[in-house]
Amino acid sequence: MRTLICLAVVCTATLSSACSDPERERIKETTKPTYDKSTGKLTELTYDRNKNGKIDTWTDMDGTRPLRSRIDLDEDGTIDRWEYYGEKGELLKVGFSRKKDGNPDAWAYSGEGDKVERVEISSTADEHKIDRWEHYDAAGLASAEEDTNGDGRPDKWETYGGGALKTAAFDENGDGKPDRRLTYDNGQLTLIESDPDGAGAFTRHVPVHS
Repeated sequence: MRTLICLAVVCTATLSSACSDPERERIKETTKPTYDKSTGKLTELTYDRNKNGKIDTWTDMDGTRPLRSRIDLDEDGTIDRWEYYGEKGELLKVGFSRKKDGNPDAWAYSGEGDKVERVEISSTADEHKIDRWEHYDAAGLASAEEDTNGDGRPDKWETYGGGALKTAAFDENGDGKPDRRLTYDNGQLTLIESDPDGAGAFTRHVPVHS
């Protein structure tokens, strides 16, 4: 984020105290600004992060405010990181491609300490049609909900412990509530529960023996 602020500073010649002289000189050497011909407003910054002569970061700008960045981290010619910024230039989310095809299909949101708090995933690579929501804690993936039939509502719920799947529950009649739950131990299915009562508690319990 500091780099983006300094990029905008260098290219607009404002708020020069926002970055140090050495930092400003380094950025000048690796940055190319683009301005709107009619208004003179800064519209894009390209940046060579490692100074190897190859542009790897493209940032859409609204004057001094960054809007979004596209980054080719491994410089293979395919974008693999997308950054989205808020009204004050703060980083809102980071997009990435699980298929590594140059199109974002998952977006990570940070919580306290800049640690990933949740990830939203779209099976159709459409950020407006999320169908899986993952939640993280200090130990990693903690739980997830998934819309498996595309109706916009979760119908599958998972819990995790130590990186392993603990339970998976399913809504099989479309009422928005779990009808069946599978419990796992060290990756092995150990219990199947079904027939929930009015309060949602499962009344049928079938142990699975390996």
